[in-house]
Amino acid sequence: MARTTDSDLSPHELRVLVTVADSGGFSAAGHALGLTQSAVSHSVRGSERKIGTVLFERGRTGARPTPAGERAVAHARRVLRLLSVLTAEARGAGRSPTAQGPLRIAAFRSAALHLLPPVLERLRARHPGIEPRVRIVREVGRGTAGEVAAGTADVAIATLGGSVPFAPGLVAKGLFEEPYALVHATGHLAPRSLPLVDWAENCGSYTSDWWAAQDWIPEATVEAEDDGAVLSLVSTGHGMAIMPALSLTGAPDSVGITDLGPGRPTRHVGYVTSSELAGTAVVRALVRELRATVPPGVGVLGREA
Repeated sequence: MARTTDSDLSPHELRVLVTVADSGGFSAAGHALGLTQSAVSHSVRGSERKIGTVLFERGRTGARPTPAGERAVAHARRVLRLLSVLTAEARGAGRSPTAQGPLRIAAFRSAALHLLPPVLERLRARHPGIEPRVRIVREVGRGTAGEVAAGTADVAIATLGGSVPFAPGLVAKGLFEEPYALVHATGHLAPRSLPLVDWAENCGSYTSDWWAAQDWIPEATVEAEDDGAVLSLVSTGHGMAIMPALSLTGAPDSVGITDLGPGRPTRHVGYVTSSELAGTAVVRALVRELRATVPPGVGVLGREA
């Protein structure tokens, strides 16, 4: 039987690291954990000694993770989450056919609005013991997949195929492919002559080659925070936009949608989870419901388990 060594971090030490990172200081972490500041400081110093590097920068305003600390905290979150899943699944083995426990989901805005509601409705009906917790994350920078890598989400609804690879230890599977369309105020006779309305999440590397080849698309003169704001601006005649199908679900009658033709760009939407959580009951239950949901106007990418 494998034995722990003096260099192993205990679950308690992992919780301290995560709480210090979340609260921003040793005093606040101690208050959250019911410990003294000195006990928290002692635990962090012990973890740093075991790992062999400084995990937090101390200062007057609190404590901030170093690059090594950010990585350690991300792993700590994932280990603690796996321990909680282990307990839940072991207790439920042989007693209940349904998955149970919390399920943390990160999703970009249009997925949270138009994909997740029917998925979660069926998930709750079939697995009332699952407790979904949805967090909406902008699909820029580390995006939704970064939440899984950081240990703050179990599953991410993410755009796949970007130029930035996912972090090691993540598993990504495609769900559907959605086409982009030209969007403008209904009835406009020359929508391509309008100024461009855009938002940061729309500038994915999966469309960059197509975008660069279109000499009729001007630089964006209006930039909005999200696709909902883009639709509102377009519907009132402030410009045109190039938008993916999921963002156009339930678009009002004041919005006209024109097909961009056979060479139109597309984006792949899928789910991302960690390798250690991919086989758990709660994640597998969500994936089954995601695969059973096909939003209008998209193409299914596959049915792999």
